[in-house]
Amino acid sequence: MDHRALDQAERINSHSSPVLQFYGGSVSPEMQAPKLLWVKENLQKTWSMVYRWMDLGNWLTYRATGDETRSLSHMEQWRESNPRGMEPYGTDEVFWAEIGLGDLYEGSQAKIGHSVVFPGHPLGSGLTPTSAKELGLLPGTPVGTSLIDAHAGGVGVMESVPEAESKADLSDEEAICRRMVLVCGTSTCHMAVSKNKLFIPGVWGPFWSAMIPEYWLTEGGQSATGALLDYIVENHAAAPLLANHAASQSVSIFELLNKILLSMAHEQNIPFLSALSQDTHVLPDFHGNR
Repeated sequence: MDHRALDQAERINSHSSPVLQFYGGSVSPEMQAPKLLWVKENLQKTWSMVYRWMDLGNWLTYRATGDETRSLSHMEQWRESNPRGMEPYGTDEVFWAEIGLGDLYEGSQAKIGHSVVFPGHPLGSGLTPTSAKELGLLPGTPVGTSLIDAHAGGVGVMESVPEAESKADLSDEEAICRRMVLVCGTSTCHMAVSKNKLFIPGVWGPFWSAMIPEYWLTEGGQSATGALLDYIVENHAAAPLLANHAASQSVSIFELLNKILLSMAHEQNIPFLSALSQDTHVLPDFHGNR
């Protein structure tokens, strides 16, 4: 939901780079490139002191193993002629230079590592003695390349299908290309995979092997969903009273709200909770809709 890099995103999009076709035609201020450019332009002292920029998942695996190898992120594009070779897409470094971030990839001083592998690839020699002690595990315990939260959820859900569909005359490879996964949290991410590249205006991707190895990922969604529920609850006139009641019962406000919903459903003889809102409609015109 961090949109402070809006100006940087607009300037990046004005270059009309071929790389942008992999982002539905334009990057969002939520993405890595505009955020990095914002830091470079607004926090110059911090920028000059940085040794390496990492996505959170890659930082955690580095802490665990000492291996800086990265997972395939949104900002990695691959040559169409040799996708399994893990070579950077032809215009990628030109793109970074065009937008003012060429120093991220400059030789031995690069601030973003060049080594990239498929999701789940084992890293280094597993847990280092130090990280194993911190985690209460054995040194050498295997550690796989990370996935960001929504992509990890996508892998978990992609194989979860109704029994009727599981009996359909489709191979597993075909079947997972006919599904869409929604992973809900602060935001909501809609994801689908395909064996072929699909370029869709306004939809992120296709990203090679970003979620499932050797499949192209396309994704979209809402920047704020669960966060909007927090906003509504916290800014409601009854919020202080709700918080006091929850505290008096030593439960969270969400537990208390769930109890209230169950009670309402029981009083109205409604068979399932979501039916409580069958006549309630909310216009989704909040900041953050893409």
